[in-house]
Amino acid sequence: MLPAAGARLHRMRVLGHDVLRTPLDPGEHEREPFFWGAYVMAPWCNRLLGTPIDFRGSIIDPQPNFEDGSAIHGQVYAAPWERVADNAFAIEAGGDGWPWRYRVESAVEIDSLTLSLNLRLTNLSESTMPGGIGLHPWLAGSPVVTINAELAYASNVDPSAQPAPVSDDLDMRRPRRLTPGIDATWTGLARPPVELGWPDLGLTATLEAHGASHIVAASVTARSAIAVEPQTHAPHGLRRLLNRDPGGLDVIDPGAAIELRLAYAFRSVDGSPA
Repeated sequence: MLPAAGARLHRMRVLGHDVLRTPLDPGEHEREPFFWGAYVMAPWCNRLLGTPIDFRGSIIDPQPNFEDGSAIHGQVYAAPWERVADNAFAIEAGGDGWPWRYRVESAVEIDSLTLSLNLRLTNLSESTMPGGIGLHPWLAGSPVVTINAELAYASNVDPSAQPAPVSDDLDMRRPRRLTPGIDATWTGLARPPVELGWPDLGLTATLEAHGASHIVAASVTARSAIAVEPQTHAPHGLRRLLNRDPGGLDVIDPGAAIELRLAYAFRSVDGSPA
């Protein structure tokens, strides 16, 4: 874990194998924060349009921080967090284009070959706040992926994309590798929402994601890794909330919180815990 760089997971080794895209130099997380390890996204996930917008009289003005002109992955992915316990981290943030104060917490536990992360986003302001939370892991290599979902948004860039029944490259209900260049979101999730396999490493993993209603997945061939991201809403979640479309941000009352509880259960390829 790197508290100074978004309390992100720098490295995760299972049976001697790295399963995250981990840089040799941890400082690379600060130079290129979007493409290494696994980091928390809050108070929104994926993209917002990088233009001012009114939410119940409060002006949200997210600053574009990505090459497509969007405001991507929230505000805490690379900020310094505080270690509040041996296995827990927290940050209080807000302002800077987001007119509410909020707190994000991450608690990590390891039990044999299961890694659990409990994430929470709390509204610290006196007015209602829109919000979302998620985890953005970059998985090393090209694992086989199963996404147990019946619906998909074909594009994470298009703010007008709507969920449709899965078909062709978006039907991930059987184990397969992501199509190169794909960047989409799945919803209508069954349990477990995600299964992973590294045949060359002799590993499989099952992801349980309580609180997640959407799974984003992207294959970026130049990075030699894929992203499979559990989160609480669809891309462009603020626009979807305002338009009353599916997949919008949650509405969080003052003092209230939303949670995302994740568990990655790894097994050896023969199906038994190592």
